[in-house]
Amino acid sequence: MELLIYAAEVFQVPLSQRARVNHSRMKTFKLLQSSSKVISLIICFLFLKFSIAEPAEFNATIVQMFDSFDAFQGVAVDAGSFYAVNNVRITRHDKNTGQALLQFDGSSVADGSFKHLDSGMVLDGKLYAAHSNYPEWPMNSSIEVWDVATMEHISSHDFGVLLGSFTWLDRYLDSWWGAFANYDRIQAGMDIPYGETKNTVVVRFDEEFKVVESWTLPAEILAKMSPMSNSGGSWGSDGYLYLSGHDDPEIYVMSLPKAGSELDWVATISVPGLNGQGIAWDRSEQGRYLWAILRSSRSVWKIEVPEASN
Repeated sequence: MELLIYAAEVFQVPLSQRARVNHSRMKTFKLLQSSSKVISLIICFLFLKFSIAEPAEFNATIVQMFDSFDAFQGVAVDAGSFYAVNNVRITRHDKNTGQALLQFDGSSVADGSFKHLDSGMVLDGKLYAAHSNYPEWPMNSSIEVWDVATMEHISSHDFGVLLGSFTWLDRYLDSWWGAFANYDRIQAGMDIPYGETKNTVVVRFDEEFKVVESWTLPAEILAKMSPMSNSGGSWGSDGYLYLSGHDDPEIYVMSLPKAGSELDWVATISVPGLNGQGIAWDRSEQGRYLWAILRSSRSVWKIEVPEASN
């Protein structure tokens, strides 16, 4: 019964009504004893009243769109070009006109080593891309590297079987960062989920790409991404990590926690029409421009992103 009186105070029930609640205390108490459903509803109501609201949502603006036949998994960008990433191909385009300039075609590699390229980033004249054997089992992953001047593949780092399917790579605060995705989807020939989405982790590497720290994602974001997972990630100049899923038109703004092992969810950026996949901040020009792809139309998007804050 005290729970009901407390609820009346919390929800600012007028004193006259509160008095009636108090006057009928015993009668209501007997009713509550025989109705666990009513008690459950009150508890749920109180929980919703005091629960922390979902982070603020901001709307992004699409600045430009470019056609690209390889805009299927992700995109990378530098001062003069953007790079559309497909499963086994990467095409370099002029950043201003969208004209295709050079292409790497992994399907011509004799040993068939290229399976599933994902998000990419450019640093010091080299294009780095996450790679995995998705949807094969067990999951194994690697980092693949190209010379952007020639689009020649120049090196590889093999993770083997580690924490999941490697989906993105970035450089921030003198460290390498990335994510190993897991999925609730059941792949062909399997009778269990492909790792389970809840096991997805964001990691920090040392210079030899050894994992030194890892973080999980909030359950609410994982639920949005399921049955797929975290496809893209890129650190902004504001010190926030921007993450994308596989399907939803949203980008999640995250920060490292002061304690614990779960990333803090700061805000959500809504990008109407977007369907997840790889993303990349443009660090070569002034302004807040994030690049993404729309797989269904094979297009690359330049997006202006507002400042995100609590």
